[in-house]
Amino acid sequence: MQPETCPAATAAGAEVATRGVGAPVLVVHGTPGGIDVAEIMARFLPSADFRVVTLSRPGYLRTPLPTAAPTLDDEADLYAAVLDDLGIDRVGVLAWSGGGPAAYRFAVRHPDRVRSLVVAAGLTGSWAPPEVSAPERFVGGTAFGASLARAAARLLPRVVVRLAVGGVSSLRGAALREHVAGVLHDPVRRAFVLDLARTGNTSGPHRDGWDTDVRNLGAIDDLGLAAVRAPTLLVHGDADTDVLPSHSARAAAEVPGAELAVLPGGTHFALWDHPEAGAVQARVREHLRQA
Repeated sequence: MQPETCPAATAAGAEVATRGVGAPVLVVHGTPGGIDVAEIMARFLPSADFRVVTLSRPGYLRTPLPTAAPTLDDEADLYAAVLDDLGIDRVGVLAWSGGGPAAYRFAVRHPDRVRSLVVAAGLTGSWAPPEVSAPERFVGGTAFGASLARAAARLLPRVVVRLAVGGVSSLRGAALREHVAGVLHDPVRRAFVLDLARTGNTSGPHRDGWDTDVRNLGAIDDLGLAAVRAPTLLVHGDADTDVLPSHSARAAAEVPGAELAVLPGGTHFALWDHPEAGAVQARVREHLRQA
């Protein structure tokens, strides 16, 4: 979290933080996640140029579920209520992965509030959690596992980066070793992967959000992508196995005028861990500045 970030629980009931001045950008984290993940995602947005709004999606951390079984449209309407409470009229939106569907629905339901849209490796169809081993379930789904993950990120960074990258991509052998080495030797890319590894847990204050996402994302049929009117930039790595590139290809085909940037050898983290991440992030910043 940058020093100037100011947490504020809004009347809309969401855990929200803001920092910076300039073009407002709403940052929508993936599945699982929370405001901590949103802040990691937004590091490449300088406070001198952007007013960054991060939040925990419904059921994650200190954002309660608005109803017993909120829908993606309920979540989209929550974003509008958060902006109302912050006195923000229109925003750019940066969404990732499991946060993509609610971001698309926000753009459809509240077109006058979305200035521009960037979706990185975003879902556009049905999703179900992958089958994982018992050790992976323990680390990713228990409070003690979360503490082990935090310790491992500090003590065994090479192992953590390799497991994280290998778990969300088709990179193997020399390609995986080269990618891991590049991440470890780049302080910015390294910090992203290791900090993200500390957050990926579905237990405790993440449980309600995770269960809600599993239900809502598993039921996706038609997000109404053809009704998105905001200028849209899509980013996807072609080696992503967590959200297949076909999801962004579908959005590129259905969202009017959408641009699709496909990163060769890119993982599910491609916008942040790809060798060309800096150049792609510059393109994203320019897109989010659009009036």
